Amino acid sequence: MITSEKKQATVKNLQAHKTDTGSAAVQAGIMTERIKELTEHLKANKHDYAARRGLLQLVGKRKRLLQYIAAHDSQAYLDLIKKLGIRR
Repeated sequence: MITSEKKQATVKNLQAHKTDTGSAAVQAGIMTERIKELTEHLKANKHDYAARRGLLQLVGKRKRLLQYIAAHDSQAYLDLIKKLGIRR
């Protein structure tokens, strides 16, 4: 599980304005942090199939959010994936 400090740092890094805590970009950033943690967990616990399923669901949710962002503002999408360090 992602710590609240990591979550706050991610929100602060990606928010569009001071009170922005739930925009699509912020949600995608939080999901990216959770995906990184789950990936590390699965490297050590290869047979944790429930966590693997959760990871795949999370990746799918993030993919749909990123598609939404790309459809509405392609430059914001490119900036976001650059900040998050993920592929297209």
